[in-house]
Amino acid sequence: MREKIVTILNQIALILEIKGENAFKIRAYRNGSELIENYGGDIVQITHDGKLNELKGIGKALASKIEEIVKTGQLSYFNELKSEFPDSFFELFEIANLGPKKIGKLYKDLQIDSIDKLEECCKNGEISKVSGFGKKSVDSIIESILFRKNNSKFFRLGDIAPIAESILEFLRQLPQTSQANIAGSYRRGKETVHDIDFIVASKLPDEIISEFTNMADVSSVISKGKTKSSVYLKNGIQCDLRVVSNPEFPFALNYFTGSKAHNVRMRSLAIKKGYSLNEYALSSKDKKVKNEIHNESDLYETLGLSFIHPALREDQGEIEAAEISNLPNLVKIENLKGTFHNHTIDSDGKNSLDEMAKAASELGLQYLGISDHSKSSVQANGLSEERLIKQIKDISQYNKTNKNDIKIFSGVECDILKDGSLDYDESILSQLDYCVASVHSAFSLSENEMTQRVIRAIESPFVTMIGHLTGRLLLLRKPYDINVSKIIDACAENNTIIEINANPRRLDMDWRWWKQAKDKGVKCSINPDAHKIEHFQFLHFGVKIAQKGWLESSDVVNCLPLDEITKFLKNKSTDN
Repeated sequence: MREKIVTILNQIALILEIKGENAFKIRAYRNGSELIENYGGDIVQITHDGKLNELKGIGKALASKIEEIVKTGQLSYFNELKSEFPDSFFELFEIANLGPKKIGKLYKDLQIDSIDKLEECCKNGEISKVSGFGKKSVDSIIESILFRKNNSKFFRLGDIAPIAESILEFLRQLPQTSQANIAGSYRRGKETVHDIDFIVASKLPDEIISEFTNMADVSSVISKGKTKSSVYLKNGIQCDLRVVSNPEFPFALNYFTGSKAHNVRMRSLAIKKGYSLNEYALSSKDKKVKNEIHNESDLYETLGLSFIHPALREDQGEIEAAEISNLPNLVKIENLKGTFHNHTIDSDGKNSLDEMAKAASELGLQYLGISDHSKSSVQANGLSEERLIKQIKDISQYNKTNKNDIKIFSGVECDILKDGSLDYDESILSQLDYCVASVHSAFSLSENEMTQRVIRAIESPFVTMIGHLTGRLLLLRKPYDINVSKIIDACAENNTIIEINANPRRLDMDWRWWKQAKDKGVKCSINPDAHKIEHFQFLHFGVKIAQKGWLESSDVVNCLPLDEITKFLKNKSTDN
């Protein structure tokens, strides 16, 4: 339902822009869409409770429209607006270099209402009859259409991290560069990104632009100006570069990091304090800026705020917290002392127990949990009762003889069966140090059935934590229907941990839910779901999601040192 609301509000904004409607009205729908997308609670429940107007940015008119969508699954106002356009019309907004005004012009002059028709008109020359569409523009559109066909619109954070960091290092080592950083949703740690934004400070922007557009990974150049450029990389992602002066750098970095909602709040706060803030400067006609601003921390301080970590810049209360110096001390990768969701060659992992233990020890971890798949996961070589008992004994022996200075905890990733029962009986589960319970089958249950299924597992005294809660595979598979709010409540009541599955294909539980979980006292475990030693690096992405969820080291159980986590697990077992 959240996705439907977001899509409808976005498409209303696009139609209104094409029709030349009031800019404030357009912005209201865009802001509403982003607010709903980033809202950490249950948007359906808050709608049913009549509390939508309590969300900042949702006025009475917009609230009534959201209520209609929730109640009926559609919006009459939107249906009226889009009645003159086919569904394929909205795909045109996914083509680079085509904004609402150009699309409106093409629709009016040539009745172009789909990508297929756009491509046809480009190839037969019809589009050249419209002013503003010369050969260069047409070639660019054709290229954009081809890229859309060959590449996904979004990219997973973990997939593009290596190339993003590589380009940043390339830009930083250029002798013309004074300073450089990545901005945009990548810097904020979003789970998927549409493009990668780079900000560079230099006195020689032309040379920086030239180096950027001639990088080995560039497939084609979209645009090349004096201070900004856009390119497609060979992997299909778009990279945008903006070159500014050193004094402009902190403002550009802050602005282009976003989010849009955070920027709106920042500009509003600046105005209240008598300033004007944009991507180039903080200025005032009436008074001098108090402090020299050399970095983002100086900017936030000048506006009376504590520095706000990029991960928090989603207008989710960070401005208010920064005003009273009450921002969380976010968890860091170095805070992690161990991790629990890891597989070996006993199921579908690629490395042995010894190899996994040595790799974890080399990373400085004090402990490692082994949780191979349970028997029902036949596709993953799940362990029978006999094989699991043998593994428990092997781990016990390993702990007595290993010289890696690391403790191994024996666990299992136990399938939650369709009726909510677990894959092993209590006599087996009671011999483990911990248990990760996960859904691996029967994804098509109704929301109520899936929710009750997982809650039954949560209520088992032998379940320590819930794995990859919603079953999503980013850009591949939607989450199954489940009431996350009810799951959080059940975990709070049963002292059950929820993991952040740090595999870049999952990053589940979603960061938008973690503030609610934290407020309810639910603890987190950041787990790589490692199937080989290289997967321990996934922990970095898990930390980014935890940061976006406002989590501190005290919220994350695997930040506990060995003696404390041992006591924690024993206490859980004793409670059982």
